[in-house]
Amino acid sequence: MRPPPSTDAPPGERWLVTGGTGFIGRRLVEALSAQDVTVLTRHAVCAALPSRVRLVESLDELGADASFDVVVHLAGAPIAAGVWTRARRERILASRPRIAQQLLGLLERAPPPPRVWINASAVGWYGLRGDECLDETAPHRDCFSHAVCAATEAAAVPASEFGVRVAQLRIGLVLARQGGLLARLLPPFQLGLGGPLGSGRQWMSWIERHDLVRLIFHVAADGSLAGAVNATAPHPVDNQAFTRALAQALDRPAFLRVPRAPVTWLLGDLARELLFGGQRVVPTRAVASGFTFRHPRLPEALTQALG
Repeated sequence: MRPPPSTDAPPGERWLVTGGTGFIGRRLVEALSAQDVTVLTRHAVCAALPSRVRLVESLDELGADASFDVVVHLAGAPIAAGVWTRARRERILASRPRIAQQLLGLLERAPPPPRVWINASAVGWYGLRGDECLDETAPHRDCFSHAVCAATEAAAVPASEFGVRVAQLRIGLVLARQGGLLARLLPPFQLGLGGPLGSGRQWMSWIERHDLVRLIFHVAADGSLAGAVNATAPHPVDNQAFTRALAQALDRPAFLRVPRAPVTWLLGDLARELLFGGQRVVPTRAVASGFTFRHPRLPEALTQALG
C-alpha cells in the first residue's frame, strides 16, 4: 500500500472525523499523523485504526470541555448499496442529517466551536444534466440523488450560526482499488468481461483518493472556501472513455457493452441515476483557490489507484 498523502495541517490540531473507518475516512485519518484525531464510529472495538486515534461510539463519551478545530462529516448510509426501496430511501435520506444533528448538539455544549465543518456531499446534487459543464454556481434538477445531497448539505448549515465556516464538498467517483466504484469494477474487467454501460455517453466526474484527502486538508486551511466546493478532478470523462482507460490500465479487453433496459428494469432509479445518468462537474473553486491536483487526468489517476 502506498503511504498516505502528506498534509500541511498544523501539528496538534484537533480533528473530529465521522466515518473515519470508511473508504475515504480511513485514508484521511492515516494522513493525520501529527494531529489530535477523534473518530466517531458505530463499531469502535472493530475499528483497525492507529492507536493514537481516539475512538468513540457516541459524542456523549466526550467531556463537556471537548472542542475541535476541524470537523469532517463523512458518515452516512451508502447510496449505492442496494435497490432504492421506500425503506432504503428513508434510511439514506435520514442518515447523514441524523449525525449532523448530534454534531450540532456538540457545538451547543462545547465552546469554542471549530473553525470549519467540512461536509461530505456529492455531485449528485446537480441531478441528471447530460453534457452540461457544471461548476459550483450551476442549479440542480430534482431526482433522488439531489434530494439526498440537499438534505445532507442543509443539515450542516446551522453550524454557521455558531461562527463555523461550513464547506460542502460535492464529491465525485473516488478512485482507489480498496473500495468504491473501482473495487466493484475490477473483478469483471480483470476477467476481460468489462465494457461500457449503455450508450457510454454519460459523464463520470471522478477524483483519485489521495487528491481528495489533500483537498480536504486544503479546504480546512483556506478560510475563503465556504459553501459548495466541487471535489472532482478537472477532466471528467464519459463512461466509454473511462471503460477504455481502465481496460488499458489492466491490459484487458472491454467490449461487452452492458444493456440499459434490463439493468434499469432490475434496479430502477438507482440504475437510471447512478449507472446511466451522470454529471460533467469541474472543480472551479478548488482550482481558483490554488489547489493543484497531482492526478488531474484519468490514465495517471488509474495508475496511482491501481498501484
